[in-house]
Amino acid sequence: MVEKENPNPGRVHVSPVDPLGRRIDPTVLNVAEVIRQRALRHAERLLIDPAVAINLLEEAAATVSRVMSAKAITQHPIKDINSYLFRAFLRRINKKHRRQGLLRESLRIHVLEALNGTDPRQSLENKILIDEFLTRCGPTTPDMVWRHMAGFSWKEIGRLYGISSHAAESRVNQALQKATRRLGLR
Repeated sequence: MVEKENPNPGRVHVSPVDPLGRRIDPTVLNVAEVIRQRALRHAERLLIDPAVAINLLEEAAATVSRVMSAKAITQHPIKDINSYLFRAFLRRINKKHRRQGLLRESLRIHVLEALNGTDPRQSLENKILIDEFLTRCGPTTPDMVWRHMAGFSWKEIGRLYGISSHAAESRVNQALQKATRRLGLR
């Protein structure tokens, strides 16, 4: 996301281009700015990083822009663009939230399988440590892990977050090494 100059530095604007490089129609961009605060509040309730939420809003805006420019829109025009864009954002943010939950559960199962045969108290303590680790590493690293598990290349992941493929891979490996050391698996 490219941040614009802004007299209020705490306020993040929606970029006219989404993270995948697709242009956003100016009308849709204005609507995205109108619903931005509401979208960020919703993402905050789901414990989604605001930067990730803005990227998802930009992706939704680019998709809505594409739908509006399609010829099929003349047959079924969008009546309320604010609601349409917000619903498109909600679909993306809820999918992201489900993926984070699946990632947490997958990591829990993997670590608990590695500890198979230990006493139940140790397994419970490890489960608590995994939850603590996932909340401390922020939403970006678990998302990178999830994307890699889903088949994204490190190059694609790096491009999505504006870093090199090596930096994305390194970030995930460092986080996993930290988790295994903290859990006493190394």
